[in-house]
Amino acid sequence: MTEQRKALALISGGLDSLLAAKAVQEQGIHVEGVNFFTGFCVEGHTHAIRKKDKARPKRNNALWVAEQLGIKLHIIDIVEEYKDVVFNPKYGYGANLNPCLDCKIFMVKKAAEWIHAHGFDFVITGEVVGQRPKSQRKDTMPVVQRDSGIGDHLLRPLCAKNLPPTLPEREGWVDREQLFDFSGRSRKPQMALAARYGFEDYAQPAGGCCFLTDEQYSVKLSDLWQARGERRYELDDIMLLKVGRHIRPAPHYKLIVAREEGEGKFLQGYRKQYPHLRTVSHGGPLTLIDGDISEDDLQLAARIVARYSQGKQAEQVQLEYVDAEGNPHQLAVAPLPAHELPQAWIL
Repeated sequence: MTEQRKALALISGGLDSLLAAKAVQEQGIHVEGVNFFTGFCVEGHTHAIRKKDKARPKRNNALWVAEQLGIKLHIIDIVEEYKDVVFNPKYGYGANLNPCLDCKIFMVKKAAEWIHAHGFDFVITGEVVGQRPKSQRKDTMPVVQRDSGIGDHLLRPLCAKNLPPTLPEREGWVDREQLFDFSGRSRKPQMALAARYGFEDYAQPAGGCCFLTDEQYSVKLSDLWQARGERRYELDDIMLLKVGRHIRPAPHYKLIVAREEGEGKFLQGYRKQYPHLRTVSHGGPLTLIDGDISEDDLQLAARIVARYSQGKQAEQVQLEYVDAEGNPHQLAVAPLPAHELPQAWIL
């Protein structure tokens, strides 16, 4: 009997990785999936707490993909290891703070290490030539193979016919003729293939979950690094940058103001880690204070919070301030008029 070959598929949760794994699975290959958790792709988080996204499925798309394929999914935490990719990308950033090419190299390298440790034969990705301007070009795809050290043990089923045959193809483990020649940014071929396979409910084809591709998020991360005087972050920082209205009235502190009830509930989990303000006399947002503030800073911060409360037209708003030691203080301020809140303070 012919030995059944085994492949590890990088599963992001998007349509491409779903289809790539399915295409190889259809050829009788034993496929398992891996999802590397960097901290920057927390699906379901934002739309679980914001009203505007309440209709979207609250699920982890990588787990959902594995379920559709009927495969085992290995979720591996690489938060600490990944920091060097974010801080020092050899090939630079994309349009924002997304180190896409370095990220792909890192992920494939980790996958290569995994298959060697677990007796698997090759790695599958959902890459398509010409789909992404930095990491999926004809000239950068060989860079991924070279720098990751995986060589020709990397199979890209969706665009394999546009690339030189890999080891799995040359050895006959997979039939190259049953692979695909997709290229460019159009997702129509993928959507047609999804229909052929019977997949109807999948993550938006053009979407990515990485926060670092988001312009507003990248602005806030850059601001965080500038305020700290160095490039560093923790997982809590990653999550908080995604939530609330971030306002920096001065270089040494900023406010994280909840925009709605769901965000307020989320921010409550950080009340013991940050000084915070909340309105007492009127309905209003919970606000975390990141940084050390003076009495004058506190007065301004309170006025800003009052401006976002239901008492923004009132002469005075009562607030409670809880300092870093957990001690509560009462104060009353006049809400800051909208025209006195510079747009430059809002990140």
